[in-house]
Amino acid sequence: MVQEQKEKESPEKEQKAEAVKKEAGQEKSVSAVKEVESKEQTEIKLSKAAQEVVKSIEGMSVLELSNLVKVLEDKFGVSASVPVLAAGAGPTPGAGPQEEEKTTFTAELSKVGANKIQVIKEIRTVTNLGLKEAKDLVDSAPKPIKEDINKEEAEEIKKKLAAVGATVELK
Repeated sequence: MVQEQKEKESPEKEQKAEAVKKEAGQEKSVSAVKEVESKEQTEIKLSKAAQEVVKSIEGMSVLELSNLVKVLEDKFGVSASVPVLAAGAGPTPGAGPQEEEKTTFTAELSKVGANKIQVIKEIRTVTNLGLKEAKDLVDSAPKPIKEDINKEEAEEIKKKLAAVGATVELK
């Protein structure tokens, strides 16, 4: 049955292709045949009401079309923007590239401040370093205090050191 349909379609396509060839004055034009086939594929059957809508839209100015789109979006609660597809959850239209949420952070001592001794004490409690190691870390700021830690721990370190006058950045 499928083969019968193909046999019926092929003479129709050949006739249309020949008509196009005669119009173009060419004997065998591959591009003309492809053009006829592409027109057939893009042709969509519309009801009379839909055809009337298309005709009325054709006569509108760009400003009128823009206003029509806005009214239709409001009335039906839809958006005429093209959705962006991506792996996983797609980004919202108009937003910049979405970054993955960080799960691990590095707390870095940026500035020591006036209370160097207090900062050394807090570094020791946060990192379990000895006195000499903690002092060396504070003296060599900016330097990472702890690496690959979760957000809560990084925020806690930042609060503790900010309380004694140090500046900590989370990276």
